[in-house]
Amino acid sequence: MKSLSYYGKKLQHLCSALCSNLVCYVRATCFLISCFYKFTILRVHKFFVQLFYFIFISLFGFWILSILKPKSTNGDLNPTNLDLYFTSVSAVTVSSMSTVEMEVFSNSQLILITFLMLIGGEVFTSMVGLHLIRPKFKPWRKDSKIESVLSSAASSPRNSNFSDDIELDIVVLPDSPKPDLEKNEIQDDLRSSSDIQTLKYSSLKFLGVVALVYFLVMHILGISSVLVYLACVSSAKDVLRHKGLKTSTFVMFTVVSTFSSCGFIPTNENMGAFKQNSGLLLIIIPLILFGNTLYPACLRVSVWFLGKFFKKREANFLLKHSREIGHLHLFPGLHSRLLVVTVFGFISLQLFLFCTYEWNSSAMDGLNSSYQKVVGSFFQVVNTRHAGESVVDIAAVDPAVLVVLMAMMYLPPYTSFLPVKGDEESREEPLEKKKERGKVAENIIFSQLSYVVIFIILICITERKRLKEDPLNFSVFNIAFEVISAYGNVGFSTGYSCDRLLNPDPACKNKSYGFAGRWSDEGKMVLIIVMIFGRLKRFNMEWGKAWKLM
Repeated sequence: MKSLSYYGKKLQHLCSALCSNLVCYVRATCFLISCFYKFTILRVHKFFVQLFYFIFISLFGFWILSILKPKSTNGDLNPTNLDLYFTSVSAVTVSSMSTVEMEVFSNSQLILITFLMLIGGEVFTSMVGLHLIRPKFKPWRKDSKIESVLSSAASSPRNSNFSDDIELDIVVLPDSPKPDLEKNEIQDDLRSSSDIQTLKYSSLKFLGVVALVYFLVMHILGISSVLVYLACVSSAKDVLRHKGLKTSTFVMFTVVSTFSSCGFIPTNENMGAFKQNSGLLLIIIPLILFGNTLYPACLRVSVWFLGKFFKKREANFLLKHSREIGHLHLFPGLHSRLLVVTVFGFISLQLFLFCTYEWNSSAMDGLNSSYQKVVGSFFQVVNTRHAGESVVDIAAVDPAVLVVLMAMMYLPPYTSFLPVKGDEESREEPLEKKKERGKVAENIIFSQLSYVVIFIILICITERKRLKEDPLNFSVFNIAFEVISAYGNVGFSTGYSCDRLLNPDPACKNKSYGFAGRWSDEGKMVLIIVMIFGRLKRFNMEWGKAWKLM
C-alpha cells in the first residue's frame, strides 16, 4: 500500500494546479471585463448604459422571484409572471407601483426585493456613475505626450501658434525669439495641466469614498434607530408579529426602501399599519430627505466635513469646482442652499394645504390626536417627492390636494429656485461639453410633459372598455394620477374600490394594492415602460425645444 504521504502530495499538487487555473481564469475574466469597459461602456452614451443596467437587473430579479416560492399557498393569490416582472421593475426603478399585495411575498422574496431596491437607488447608481466617469480623468502615465508636444514645438516655426488638445486644456505657444524659453514655457503649461488632471482624478476617488461612507452611515443609523424603536415600542412589534414578518427583514426592507426613495413596505397597508407610531414616522422622514431631494446638499456637507477632518486638498477642489467634475449630485454652494430652501418650501406648502383640507376628513381616520395628525400629514407630504410611502388612503384625499400631489410627483427631485446668473451658473456647466444632437432628432423628440400625455392616452386605449363599464374607478383622473406617479417613480395610487362599482359585483373583493393591479396586461406593460422611462428622465430634461407654443 502506498503511504499516506504519497496521497497527500498528490492532493497538494492537485490543489495547487486548481488554484493556478483559477487564478488564470480570474485574470482572464478581469482582462475581458476591462477591455469591455474601455471599448464599450466608455464609448456608449450614459442613457443606454443605464437603460441596459435597469433592464438587465429587472430581468434578473424577475428570474429569481419566479424561482422563489411565495408565502401564500392559495393559487388564486399567487402573483403571475407579469406581476412578478412588474414588481421587479418597480423595485429596480424605485417606483413602488404594486399589482399584488406585499404580504403575498415570502421572506426570501422580500430579501431579494430589498437587494433590487438597494442597487436601483439613486445614491447607489450615482456611486456606480462615479466609477464609470473616473477613467476619463485618469492622469498621464508617462511623459511621452509631453515630449511629443515639445518636439513638435521645436520643429514648428517660431512665429506660429501651436495647440494640442489634451482633454483638459488647449496649450498655445507664445511667440518668442528664444526656442529654449519657448520650450520651457510649454513644459510648464503641460505639467500644470497634468497636475490638474491628477488632482481631478484623485478628487473623483475621494468623492467616491465620501459617497460610500455616506451610503453606509445612513443605512447603519437607519437600521439601528428602527431596531431600537421596535425594541422599545411594543405596539409596533405587535404589528410585525401579527403579520408574520421577521423583525430583521422588516427593518432592512424598510430602511433600504426609504433611503432609496422606493416606497415599498412589506405590509399591505404600507406605513398605514404604523400610522399611530409617530416616533417611527419621525425616524423615517430624515432617511427620505437625505436619500433623495436633499442628497446633493448632504453630499456637499459630507465632502466639506471629511475634507476638514482628514485635511484633504481634494475636498477644496470639489467644493470650488463642483460642476467641472461632471457629477450630477454635487452642486455648487449657493445652488445647494437654494435647493434646501426649495425643498422645505414645497413641504410647507403641501403641509398647509393637507392639514387645511384633510384635518377632519376620513383620510385621517386612525390618527387620534392632533400630534399624530401633524406627524402623519408631515410624513405624507414629504413622501410626494419621491419616496411614495403612505399613512393615509390616497383615494380619500380631497381632489384639490390630489392635484397638488400630482404636480409635486411630476417635478424632478432636484427642482430648485435658482435665480442666479454669472459665475455660479457658469460653474454648473460640466467641463465635458455635451454633443449636439442631430437636427432630425432635435425636431422629433418631445418634452417630458408630452410623453406623459402620450402614456396617459395609451393607457386609456388599453383600458377603454373599463372606462365605460366602471367610470368611477377607471376615470381619466385616476389613470393620469397613476401614470404621473409611475413616471415620477413615486408609487402613490388611488387604488381600486368595489364600493365604487355602478353595478355591484358580489365576486369583487377589495385588495390592498395599486390601481394598476386591476389593469389589463397591455396596460401593465405600458406602465412598466413608464417606470423605466421615468427613472431615466434626467436625460430628457432639455428635450422638446423645437416645439414652440405661440
